[in-house]
Amino acid sequence: MNAVTLNTLSKIYTGGKKAVDSVTLSLSQGEVFGFLGPNGAGKTTTVKLLNGMLSPTEGALSVFGIDPSQNPEKVHALAGVVTEHAQMYDNLTGIQNLVFYGSVFGLSKTDSEKYGLELLRQLELTDAKDKKLAAYSTGMRQRLSLARALIHRPQILFLDEPTSGLDPESAQNVHSMIRRLAAENGITVFLCTHQLRYAQEVCTRYGLMAQGRLLAEGTLDALRCRICSGMTMKLKAKNLPADLVCQQTDDLTFKLPINSEEEIPQFVRKITDAGGQIYHISAELPSLEDIYFTLTESFKSPEADKEA
Repeated sequence: MNAVTLNTLSKIYTGGKKAVDSVTLSLSQGEVFGFLGPNGAGKTTTVKLLNGMLSPTEGALSVFGIDPSQNPEKVHALAGVVTEHAQMYDNLTGIQNLVFYGSVFGLSKTDSEKYGLELLRQLELTDAKDKKLAAYSTGMRQRLSLARALIHRPQILFLDEPTSGLDPESAQNVHSMIRRLAAENGITVFLCTHQLRYAQEVCTRYGLMAQGRLLAEGTLDALRCRICSGMTMKLKAKNLPADLVCQQTDDLTFKLPINSEEEIPQFVRKITDAGGQIYHISAELPSLEDIYFTLTESFKSPEADKEA
């Protein structure tokens, strides 16, 4: 059974705005799926649809075989949700918030407190466990929100910009925890973000969104093969041959498109034979950002509009 299934899913708001446009997608259990795109791409609307907070205008969807628009409470029992702005109780301490939310999901106070303390340890919040939430920083609130979403040991975790407001060390800690949850506990992670470099570090598969449409989905290798052939050779050098086709990106720094690393030696020979001096050379595969910008440029082009 798929963890998530979307079948030509669409959501049109009052006024005619189509926030999600015929998206078809499926996720297997244990995947860390990056649902990527800028603000307004349809990511948050999709998460709300998957959690039964909105009903689809067209198409169908399910979470572990459950239709969230028909049985939202069953989906809530299986899911944890972290939004960009954590909403909890300011007058309760960190551990009291976790015990309260544990009780909402039917956990005993003992179990909620035991697992809550473990989550606080993993998220480096042990020293703040007895502080009221009103005294928490934005980053601390965000980490506590992740602990709250995990308190009932969900099968799927929906994360909407989970590292917003976190310092680099805390963000890296959250990255590691997300990967561990999927690898060791089999939790499916549905991660919404516009931070493509962050997603490339964490996710195992990606869906790239723009204007409510799913432009492409797959692993990074699959997207590279589909969208951007070959790689780029980065070169720091001077006195390059005049006939060498390359792009200068900085002082003495150039980029050349190549099909594989096997081509590098012939470029080195050509440059040195012409009297050029090479200080550094490396090969780079297209990043997730490169792929996304290639896709969105095609999406905006007149040809793409005609095909659509």
